[in-house]
Amino acid sequence: MNDHQDLVIRDAALGDVPAIIALLVDDKLGSTRETPGDLAPYRAAFHAIDADPNQRLIVAERDGQVVATLQFTVIPGLSQRGLIRAQVEAVRVAKSERGNGLGTVLMRWSIDEARRRGCGLVQLTSNQARPDAHRFYERLGFAKTHAGFKLKLDSAD
Repeated sequence: MNDHQDLVIRDAALGDVPAIIALLVDDKLGSTRETPGDLAPYRAAFHAIDADPNQRLIVAERDGQVVATLQFTVIPGLSQRGLIRAQVEAVRVAKSERGNGLGTVLMRWSIDEARRRGCGLVQLTSNQARPDAHRFYERLGFAKTHAGFKLKLDSAD
């Protein structure tokens, strides 16, 4: 296991978008839903995320290379006496970095950031086709407490 002393976890910059998209594409599911040849929609999404104080797009960098990413969202709510939730999405670690504890470092960063932001819960979704990811999250203490549902909407083009 790597001690990760040389790792930098930081907010993503616009110039990181191609590397982040490469991480999203380098995945069985992502390879079927991402279009890395056209970065315009990703750059627009980056600007929207960057402008929202409840959003953080995070990268982990080693030796000047982006090796992991995630999106961190704070969701204020009324239920459970105004519980504030943190949502973690789009967690990706470069294949060359898998199995050395980097995912754990990123998720611990997320949990610490959630506490710092006053959240009482950290939640995430993980595709049913990712059993290894499910075991990883369960080892970190996450529990499968809900069934998720999604409704894909046609674009308004």
